[in-house]
Amino acid sequence: MSYCVIITTTSTEEEALKIAESLVEMRLVACAQVLGPIASTYIWQDKREISREWLCLFKTEEELFPIIEEKIKRLHSYTVPEIVSLPITKGSKDYLAWIEEVLSEGKEGKS
Repeated sequence: MSYCVIITTTSTEEEALKIAESLVEMRLVACAQVLGPIASTYIWQDKREISREWLCLFKTEEELFPIIEEKIKRLHSYTVPEIVSLPITKGSKDYLAWIEEVLSEGKEGKS
């Protein structure tokens, strides 16, 4: 099994929590963390922007990325939301087993 952390940012804490709760409820992610506010500096439409955002971290299986990406896009207010996946190359055996267990229970419920 290959695991990853999917990252997105939102403009409000409420939106971040809505996305996090939705993905956990659907058992697409085993864990969702919301951090913030954070300061983000970026270029948007040829202008430098500085925004206050909330960072979301989702622990899941790599194979679920396309489904999670689609769900985040549907729930997100940004035109082009950040949705990136970072592989978990090493991790506690117990923690990774817990991720697998939580996500397996979601798959069983969908059968």
